[in-house]
Amino acid sequence: MRKFRGFTLIELLVVIAIIGILSAVVLASLNTARSKGNDAGVKANLSAVNVQAALYLSDNANSYGIFNDGFGAAAACPTTGSGSVFNDPTVERAIAAALLDSSGGTATCLSTDADYAVAVSRPAEVATTTSSYWCVDSGGNRCGVNDNTLVGPSCAPCITSQ
Repeated sequence: MRKFRGFTLIELLVVIAIIGILSAVVLASLNTARSKGNDAGVKANLSAVNVQAALYLSDNANSYGIFNDGFGAAAACPTTGSGSVFNDPTVERAIAAALLDSSGGTATCLSTDADYAVAVSRPAEVATTTSSYWCVDSGGNRCGVNDNTLVGPSCAPCITSQ
């Protein structure tokens, strides 16, 4: 009688193939979850901008300050030394954190004395299925938009809600 001393090469290859397939499925699920988590981070940081902007308004004689590209259009943010709501350290940190969560995306900001708006791009994996940017403004809009053009300053027409 012959004793069984190990696995055959075919058996080992089948087990390795099954493990490979299972790990590919798990990694794909993790990437989706990571993208959704980053998207939630962008939304949370923009909510922090919204709250801090309200505090900034009450502390600065009911003015958000003026921030634009020099021609009245939106400009890249965060930036220091602007003399506006976007110069507030808490707002700067929240926008910077939203940019990190957006996986290297972009942020545009615009403010007048009476209004402000900020749009941050969503993570690429999420933006392909819904809106491309999350936007908040002083008018109460908190939504997803496909264009980071801030007019008035307010968000572009909302596509998805936050």
